[in-house]
Amino acid sequence: MGEHGASKRAKATNRKSAPEPGRAADSRSPRTAEPGTPRTAEPGTPRASKPAASPRASKSESLRAAEPGTSRAAKPESRLAMVRRARRINRELAEVYPYAHPELDFRNPFELLVATVLSAQTTDLRVNQTTPALFAKYPTPEDLAAAVPEEVEELIRPTGFFRAKTKSIMGLSAALRDDFGGEVPGRLEDLVKLPGVGRKTAFVVLGNAFGVPGITVDTHFMRLARRWRWTESDDPVKIEAEVATIFPKSEWTMLSHRVIFHGRRICHARKPACGACPITHLCPSYGEGETDPEKAAKLLKYEKGGFPGQRLNPPPDYPGRPAPPLGASG
Repeated sequence: MGEHGASKRAKATNRKSAPEPGRAADSRSPRTAEPGTPRTAEPGTPRASKPAASPRASKSESLRAAEPGTSRAAKPESRLAMVRRARRINRELAEVYPYAHPELDFRNPFELLVATVLSAQTTDLRVNQTTPALFAKYPTPEDLAAAVPEEVEELIRPTGFFRAKTKSIMGLSAALRDDFGGEVPGRLEDLVKLPGVGRKTAFVVLGNAFGVPGITVDTHFMRLARRWRWTESDDPVKIEAEVATIFPKSEWTMLSHRVIFHGRRICHARKPACGACPITHLCPSYGEGETDPEKAAKLLKYEKGGFPGQRLNPPPDYPGRPAPPLGASG
């Protein structure tokens, strides 16, 4: 074959080996890497696998996600799980506060009714320091109904809102005298008809003077019921109804005492003592307050903090100190 024929064969071979325009070169052909480009492994070289996440690290991450009070979204809690957790909180609070009781001093249903009305917008301690003089002068509904309003106002002035409260306690005393023979009724529907008496006050009286179960939804109960995810409502009547479906009726009165005790002593509104709380393992809001145990211990109140309680005449099993009378130092 002549030189001309060989030249044609060489050109044809070159055309076959060269890539067509717009078509990538054969991946089997070695290519020179551009500066800074990772080197491509040769055919048959095992590809380096990505390091697997440490089981220990992934476990710790999941635990952190499940910690109460963390911002990471946790798996939604089922209704059944919430009910079980709520009832366990009640059982454990019963162990923490076996002495839980109403923190208003009273000797009969009438005194408890009046004291509860006076406790609005003030502390039970201030009411307990005020009522001895009031009941010494007006021991019965008939006596209080016939009192001089200005004299009653002066006696209850330390409780605040004394003019409105005077009108309420004198009005309910007159109603007891005129409609109920001077006796406090033991039915919810009758109690809520009295001046200044709502469902909260009625349940305090029913539960502690008549032994009728009831849920007392005060500010402490509302706060803790929401922190513990028993409810999302901020309406007392709705909270009462929702909580009533979680617990058996026989527990309602003592549940109220335990929750209120915990709210006053540990789970405060502004600075909860999370680091000193005995039920943090059951609280989805853990971390809202002080978590350092030493700092949290300084936030404890009443007998938990070594201070006097709210009652001048507490029950015999109360482990704390009685409160001082009005005008005395604590």
